[in-house]
Amino acid sequence: MKETFRLSGEYIALCDLLKVCGVADTGGAAKFMIGEGDVMVNGQVELRKTCKIRAGQVVSGAGFELTVLAADA
Repeated sequence: MKETFRLSGEYIALCDLLKVCGVADTGGAAKFMIGEGDVMVNGQVELRKTCKIRAGQVVSGAGFELTVLAADA
């Protein structure tokens, strides 16, 4: 699954992004995935559940890739 996500503000928490995009069914499931080291931000494993994801970053893992775009001005 390859998707783009457009921010509505300056950033979104990593666990919220996974939930909103349907990668994880719940916030708890998203936090579990992150804690297990199954999520990468710009090619690096990210273990911080509420890491601020900003425009231009790519979040990926097994079977998904999310490209984050800036909010419309």
